Amino acid sequence: MEFKSWSFKRKLFTSLAVLLLIALIYFISIRPSNERNWSGDQTVLSYAEIESSEAKVYNIRNFTYRNTTDYDKNYYNKTFSLNNLSSIWFMVEPFSGHGLGAAHTFLSFGFGDEYVVISVEIRKEKGEKFSPLKGLFKNYELMYVIGDESDLIKLRSNYRKDTVYLYKINTTLEKMQMVFIDMLSRTNAIKEKPEFYNTIFNTCTTNIVKHVNKIVPGRIPKSYKILMPAYSDELAYELGLIVTNKSFEETREHYKINEKALQYADDALFSVRIREDFKDFLL
Repeated sequence: MEFKSWSFKRKLFTSLAVLLLIALIYFISIRPSNERNWSGDQTVLSYAEIESSEAKVYNIRNFTYRNTTDYDKNYYNKTFSLNNLSSIWFMVEPFSGHGLGAAHTFLSFGFGDEYVVISVEIRKEKGEKFSPLKGLFKNYELMYVIGDESDLIKLRSNYRKDTVYLYKINTTLEKMQMVFIDMLSRTNAIKEKPEFYNTIFNTCTTNIVKHVNKIVPGRIPKSYKILMPAYSDELAYELGLIVTNKSFEETREHYKINEKALQYADDALFSVRIREDFKDFLL
């Protein structure tokens, strides 16, 4: 009786091991693709031509929204002079109704009173929604969305109704330029060779950290606040990356832009208006 029991257990273990091996081989064999039935807001990929002190960016997104699913599409191309780059801003959008520190982050680059956002996102197929668990298992491709703040900020503050914090980053012109070019180069690379998003290793925030640490090795150390990006602004504050002379609580409240985003939703100078109250706060 014991022999039969052991024989059954061995066969069961062998069967499970074979199934696990098959699942592993299948998982490894899955490849990312740029050819899928993409969601309407993520059909078009941005890219850039970089020459000397200029970068021409193609397919900059600037949608006009009626709600999160009803919008008019618009893309344009623009040439940016690196010599005119004057600021970098870090946006944090804690997700409403999500726990575990879930949030989206991106960088916005200021060229005087003009701003262009580079946002690392999942590339959704039609009907797909984000799931942190699914994001562990090659369910989403990664994309770098380049767009206007009037699109990428207002979508979050005015239509998703999420809280949005927009922090000015403390850095030099040379480092701003290097981060901008590095992010554009990665935008090009992903367009040519797609990648999978991963909830732990390849996210909006981990990619920002990689870009910064590529320019200044070790500038942002390992921290749970990177994996839980709703706390990433607290980490940035602790590292002296945010322009402020106040406590973190005061800084966070002052850099919240929701009221201004609603007030100036239709203003042609939207990006300027949402920053007007920052002037007396910045060092």
